[in-house]
Amino acid sequence: MTDSMFQAPGRFFRGNLHTHSNRSDGALEAEEVCRRYKTEGYDFLALTDHFVGTYGYPITDTRPYRDNQFTTILGAELHSGAMANGELWHILAVGLPLDFEVPNAPHFKPVEDQESGAEIARRAREAGAYVAIAHPQWSALTMEDARTIDAAHAVEVYNHGCGVGADRADGFHTLELLLSEGRRLDLCATDDAHFTEPDHFGGWVMVKAQENRPESLLEALKAGHYYSSQGPDFVGISWSDKTVDVESSAVSSVIVQGQGSAAVAVHGDAMTRTQVSLIRFTDSPWLRVTIVDRDGKRAWCNPVWR
Repeated sequence: MTDSMFQAPGRFFRGNLHTHSNRSDGALEAEEVCRRYKTEGYDFLALTDHFVGTYGYPITDTRPYRDNQFTTILGAELHSGAMANGELWHILAVGLPLDFEVPNAPHFKPVEDQESGAEIARRAREAGAYVAIAHPQWSALTMEDARTIDAAHAVEVYNHGCGVGADRADGFHTLELLLSEGRRLDLCATDDAHFTEPDHFGGWVMVKAQENRPESLLEALKAGHYYSSQGPDFVGISWSDKTVDVESSAVSSVIVQGQGSAAVAVHGDAMTRTQVSLIRFTDSPWLRVTIVDRDGKRAWCNPVWR
């Protein structure tokens, strides 16, 4: 097993993949959203306004707010087709062209002759986007729904805005069931910030790329060369048949998860080099690692496959 992220060339760049401005239902102008993320120390931002007719199908053009220290990736939150609960899909698409063809989604209610969620996700991926299934818990997503999305690169496993506003931040249950069905998916943490409540600067990705440019960041995202965090940092992960060695910022827990109920945790104080036995995971085709700091903040690596 290998974790190619740490062997890939480049350095880590911090970014948020899911944010809204007043082009849709956010509170702030796009320029101000970008300014706040830059000031907070982020290297890049994807501003992903709701791509529905209510707001004029915006792909918010944030190119004017790029500079030598901060860049943006164009994107949107796509909506089309009904889920099992009768609500529209939410598909995160980062890296869309400005001329991405609009769907038949005049508002947030399903209508006839509308693309399915799977169809609009495929179109986004074919157009060059990194695609993620957004906030499964908040959406009350069923596994039957989730299985239909065959174009996703990742599942949004932590959504800070959904945690703050609804206590429904999680997507790990959806991700792990799909992994155990053989779907090779990554995971991502995001803000989904609207700046109408304290829904910002709570979840991000650390992307290993050669340059802080949209093309380089997108290539790395699609390759899975990133981890997700609320605070802690991974420094390195080395896998062998029997153990995994995790280098990190100071943490109090390192937890390895696998298929079914398989999990092993090591606890301590200010741990920066931690070895975890993999004997418990003999029958698991995939593994992933969570680190937890003393304040309960977490970081997650993408799954690796045996």
